[in-house]
Amino acid sequence: MGIHINPSILSADFANLQAELENISTADAAHIDVMDNHFVPNLTWGLPVVKRLREVSPVPFDVHLMIEDPDRWAPQYAQVGCESVTFHAEAATAPIKLARTLRELGAAAGMALRPATPVEPYLDMLSELDMLLVMTVEPGFGGQAFLDVTLPKIRRAAEAVAGSGTPVVVQVDGGVTRESIVRAAEAGATCFVAGSSVYGAQDPQQAIASLREAATRAYAKTWGACGCG
Repeated sequence: MGIHINPSILSADFANLQAELENISTADAAHIDVMDNHFVPNLTWGLPVVKRLREVSPVPFDVHLMIEDPDRWAPQYAQVGCESVTFHAEAATAPIKLARTLRELGAAAGMALRPATPVEPYLDMLSELDMLLVMTVEPGFGGQAFLDVTLPKIRRAAEAVAGSGTPVVVQVDGGVTRESIVRAAEAGATCFVAGSSVYGAQDPQQAIASLREAATRAYAKTWGACGCG
């Protein structure tokens, strides 16, 4: 399956979201940032909007819940057909139970970590997850610069996944550009959330292809051919 590029519709034209989803039809998934203005200081869309968009999207949905009480809300996103649902470790009360519930509902279970949250306390959970999201900016707003301080954590996460033998995808989200994606892929990430670098491009499809090519070459340089994902 190789490298995955999941453009974030947080950088799309909100007045034309169906068309904006069609503009990224060559992506692996659309990254859907759900924010509640409590866990993060921003407010986006909720379940009814995501449900309707999923019905018209040509690509799968990679939902990132930046919300309080994901134990209550995350399963509902799986129930409306979102293929991957990621909750924050800092917000979940029972993360193992929640991950198992998401899988039972047919969704991939992802867990996200803020930049300052260490990965080590959660490594025993790898077998319960399908994806580990390392935030490379503080969650809440698009357009931020990639935090290189997160690179050692990405590498530790990737090494732990490789050592565990589990097929967990290491995803990064925040400040992903043609330049930063190389550093993140060399550190071991294989799934990349790109917002303005895709939707700010004149040709989003070409931007997706360019990011995928750069990440594939960078990953292979350090880790060998990518059979991930």
